[in-house]
Amino acid sequence: MSVLVTGGAGYIGSHMVLELVDAGEHVVVIDNLSTGVRSAVPARVPFIVGDIGDTGLLARTLHEHAITAVIHFAGSVVVPDSVADPLAYYDNNTVKSRGLIAACVEAGVPHFIFSSTAAVYGTPDQVPVEERAPLRPINPYGTSKLMTELMLADAARAHEAFSYVALRYFNVAGADPQGRAGQSTPNATHLIKVAAETALGQRAHLKVFGTDYPTTDGTCVRDYIQVSDLVNAHMKALAHLRAGGGSDVFNCGYARGYSVLDVIEAVKRVSGRPFDVQMAPRRPGDPATIVAANAKIRETLGWMPAHDDLDQIVAQALGWQERLARLPAAS
Repeated sequence: MSVLVTGGAGYIGSHMVLELVDAGEHVVVIDNLSTGVRSAVPARVPFIVGDIGDTGLLARTLHEHAITAVIHFAGSVVVPDSVADPLAYYDNNTVKSRGLIAACVEAGVPHFIFSSTAAVYGTPDQVPVEERAPLRPINPYGTSKLMTELMLADAARAHEAFSYVALRYFNVAGADPQGRAGQSTPNATHLIKVAAETALGQRAHLKVFGTDYPTTDGTCVRDYIQVSDLVNAHMKALAHLRAGGGSDVFNCGYARGYSVLDVIEAVKRVSGRPFDVQMAPRRPGDPATIVAANAKIRETLGWMPAHDDLDQIVAQALGWQERLARLPAAS
């Protein structure tokens, strides 16, 4: 049995590859290296430089490597970019995912795990938000992911041998506790990554987008999940499907929210370094508060987080960023 990881050279994908290798799985990676870093994937892992939009490449890969499960990370993830260029997001996140699902059905690949997002909820009526909450994305990024969830559900209904799990990520942060991987993407927009770069003097300042939200301090509130806990959720999902579990959707978060200013203070506290913070207008497409209800994934998959500590997550991000600064340019 082989597991194909799309986008396996990216931030979360590279951690997933490490988790699978540690578990003794045979792993194959496809990544077009548009944002991924080749060195993030162990040299012994078969690596295919290519795009999942290449249907011929997909068919050959699924057949030649005897793929029995796909974990799909490849896609675009920056909310403001999706607002500025929605058609690119529908192409990369929806159209190409449709082709990947079709290739899996055609090749008889039975299991599919999809990297979805809390953005499918939009601005939820209740917080923490449960999986059964209304799905009302407020940006093209969330809509593009929701469309893929709908395609997966329809494909699973139409093809009895095909099953899937969609994992709705909240805000992913931190790095591998063993120091093997972290967020290496240039010009990343993740708050903790940006704050770490600013604390280390790699950015002149950090901008806070919106200070008039209906939250305790006026800034957006998010649920930050450590990346190793997130990839462990994928392992639980894979075991669920292999054991004959049905297709399903799960939130991935800690059921606890921190504001933008909370995170900035944590980075200052852990780094011991003050840095320039500038207030800026709201960005389009950002909900005020989104926090996960996580009872379902705990009860159904037996997932138990091991790294639910904001200061620990920040320390990992800072450590990884310091390591990156000592390395030659990523390639």
